[in-house]
Amino acid sequence: MLMAHPAVLQDLIAQYEALTLLGAEESTPEARQRLADVSYTLCVATGTRDVDMAVIAARHRLSGARPEDDSLLEVAGPAEPAAAV
Repeated sequence: MLMAHPAVLQDLIAQYEALTLLGAEESTPEARQRLADVSYTLCVATGTRDVDMAVIAARHRLSGARPEDDSLLEVAGPAEPAAAV
């Protein structure tokens, strides 16, 4: 699965929260459409089908919730000598 960049997730969460805080659900058709677009994009970016789960998944990815994951770190060990030819 493709992973959205953290900056993109952070921006989507901020837009979603602002639109819901301002009551876009009961506002103009343009505001409702913008909320629907942001909700859909959050779902696609997180691989979920529900906007509430999408927000939770996005926050989970931003929070560093898996600090023990060191799969991208190089394992430091003794250098192996070059093979003689």
